[in-house]
Amino acid sequence: MFRWILLFVLVVPALEIGILVWAGGIIGPWWVVFLIILTGVIGAWLAKHQGIEAITKARHSLATGQLPHDAIFDGICVLIGGVVLLTPGFITDAIGFLLLIPMTREPIKRWMQLLLRRMLDNGTITIFRR
Repeated sequence: MFRWILLFVLVVPALEIGILVWAGGIIGPWWVVFLIILTGVIGAWLAKHQGIEAITKARHSLATGQLPHDAIFDGICVLIGGVVLLTPGFITDAIGFLLLIPMTREPIKRWMQLLLRRMLDNGTITIFRR
């Protein structure tokens, strides 16, 4: 897991800078700045909307006596997607929108649940109950 985080922290910003410079050379620097601001505004609106929807689903699950596990994974994806969208760049924007759009978020949620299940089965992480 540490390797992936290190890769994300080192490689993605370098790629982002390269793509931003390349795009600036093609469409112009002001258009790149405009696109960065536009994706930030759209992403913030979408993150707020999807976050409220995740909270509503969690409340409904709790009110019916069910565990809100699906809503929790929705919330995690929305949180990560919103944070990533705040980072300027086209790669991080694509990742953020993939995590915020419900149709593309679904397979990512399933992958996260599978990863969590494997980590629990391997003993990599442990959940304690009181």
